[in-house]
Amino acid sequence: MEFDQLPGFRFHPTEEELLDFYLKKMVLGKQLQYSDIIAFLDIYHHEPWDLPGLAKIGEREWYFFVPRERKHGHGGRPNRTTANGYWKATGSDRPIRCLTDPKRLLGLRKTLVFYTGRAPRGSKTDWVMNEYRLPSTCSIPKEDIVLCKIYRKATSLKVLEERAATEELARASHLTSSFTMAEEEEDALSFYDQQMNFGNFMYLQGIGDQEVEEKKW
Repeated sequence: MEFDQLPGFRFHPTEEELLDFYLKKMVLGKQLQYSDIIAFLDIYHHEPWDLPGLAKIGEREWYFFVPRERKHGHGGRPNRTTANGYWKATGSDRPIRCLTDPKRLLGLRKTLVFYTGRAPRGSKTDWVMNEYRLPSTCSIPKEDIVLCKIYRKATSLKVLEERAATEELARASHLTSSFTMAEEEEDALSFYDQQMNFGNFMYLQGIGDQEVEEKKW
């Protein structure tokens, strides 16, 4: 039976478990028995919204073992671009320490946000990634493999309210603009009718004056 078919099974590992158990065992080559939980995938060949369908398991969070590609040789920055955007790091890396032994550094967490388009003029999305890697001081002969957690940032109630207010304001502005244009068109037609009536009046008046002059003769 698959793990995700077990009744009540949920996969919500802590950061300590991700680093000290799953990632460390993958680096040591002992992760094969957990391949039904965390897939090995180069996520930068895919857009973030396609990743949930490629994950082994997950409801709101999706996990992957990811090879780290680099731009400029072994010491360059990792290449985190996709076909339609790029992942941008936010802030500095956060150290993850053992809860029972705070002096023991388990690894580092980097937080990244996905932008569509190309830097530096990309558009920010609500897709977020936590990238976990073992520390450089680790004695394990590690490869360039990291463990990534992908998820979508929850939209706060305040943002939803602001968005709804903006949309309502835009609709009201559109209605006001449409009403103003209708009034202007109505005024223009009214002015046109007045001009036409005045012209007809002057025309008829001219005919009447001509008839009076003819009778005089």
